[in-house]
Amino acid sequence: MTTAHNISFAKLGEPGEIKLSDYAGKAVLIVNVASACGFTSQYRELEALYEAKVGKGLVVIGVPCNDFGGQEPGPEKEIREFCDSKYHVTFPMTAKVDINSAAKRHPFYKWVVEELGESALPRWNFHKYLIDKNGDLVGAFPSKAAPLGPDMLDAIKSALCTPEPQAQQQAS
Repeated sequence: MTTAHNISFAKLGEPGEIKLSDYAGKAVLIVNVASACGFTSQYRELEALYEAKVGKGLVVIGVPCNDFGGQEPGPEKEIREFCDSKYHVTFPMTAKVDINSAAKRHPFYKWVVEELGESALPRWNFHKYLIDKNGDLVGAFPSKAAPLGPDMLDAIKSALCTPEPQAQQQAS
């Protein structure tokens, strides 16, 4: 069975990878982001969410993408500087990815299609996917869903309470 834990992203503006397997046992919120979008102010709530929940096992990962309205056209250095100076982003950020082109689509978004179908792909920037501790996709939220909104917070709380496979086996 394939889970998110089999997927990795290149890091934004630096060598190395963000391996989702490194977050096994944690919930992960993956958000496709863009610097020039009407939803860009969500960076503020995403950072607040990350700061509030990282100690409880939530990781937020920003995934820059220029596929929606050409709203992330700059190079990675520019994206990093924007996130650092305007929103003081401390959560992990990936290198820019392709989502819309099936031929160039990042493996994470290919996996989303396998799990939920083409209709689950983002239609715009700041679409959010919630992965539970076991690497399973447990939620997809449209751009308008506020990171600190009740639906998102309820889903995150549930994902953080997901029993890990060993705990499930011991309970049965």
